[in-house]
Amino acid sequence: MMAEQRPSLLLVGCGKMGNALVKGWRAQRLVSHLHIVEPVGNPEIAGEDVTFYPSVAAMLAPPKVDAVVLAVKPQVMAEVAPAYRPFAANGALVISIAAGTMVDRLSTWLGGTRRIVRVMPNTPAAVGAGVAVCYAEPIVDAASRALATGLMQAVGEVAWVEREEAMHAVTALSGSGPAYLFAFIEALAQAGEKAGLPPDLAARLARQTVIGSALLAQQSSETPARLRQDVTSPGGTTAAGLSVLEGAEAALTVLLTRTIEAAANRSRELAKDQ
Repeated sequence: MMAEQRPSLLLVGCGKMGNALVKGWRAQRLVSHLHIVEPVGNPEIAGEDVTFYPSVAAMLAPPKVDAVVLAVKPQVMAEVAPAYRPFAANGALVISIAAGTMVDRLSTWLGGTRRIVRVMPNTPAAVGAGVAVCYAEPIVDAASRALATGLMQAVGEVAWVEREEAMHAVTALSGSGPAYLFAFIEALAQAGEKAGLPPDLAARLARQTVIGSALLAQQSSETPARLRQDVTSPGGTTAAGLSVLEGAEAALTVLLTRTIEAAANRSRELAKDQ
């Protein structure tokens, strides 16, 4: 990508997700200049192509940017977003990664603009293996959608949904999903300990088994169902374990369905509370 074609961005908030995005953007040279509003600067990402501001009020002259990325928690979005109305009024695309914060509410805070892309990334973005799902209204043109897609592809895969309501389920599945997997690794390790393994070995086996299985699922042309069947010999040890995990009533599926429903309902509650 030619330097003059690279966008200039304003990132608001540089926590774990913001930091992961910045590292991805810089590694792939996607941004011509990055302006970051963050009370505490980050020396890890300092450079000539980065300007830090402790607050938007500290900008002597607001820079002209192609997009504003709002990477703050949904609980503070109502307080933070209105300060960026001038950028939206000057034509900047607004990209929000706040869970449960709907376009209507964002538009109100930002002075009426509808050039907004909602994005739900997840924490594996920190190692370039995330997945982000985007939503925008029809008014957002193809070029703006391509910009959002390109920025998020720097840290993983990207998908789009056509209905904003679907973002609640996206948040529950992929946004919150890493926590479910980490909890599974913890539980698997604890179960290994109870079966007689040393704690360090149980933790190592649980972690690497999940990592290796995920890589196999990613790289194989087979479906997860087929891969599961490949491990499961009739009457064998795996079949015995699965008989407990799945059970006669598909217990694992029921449990995960309840998990996703609870997280999606909480996303809807957050949307109503704002």
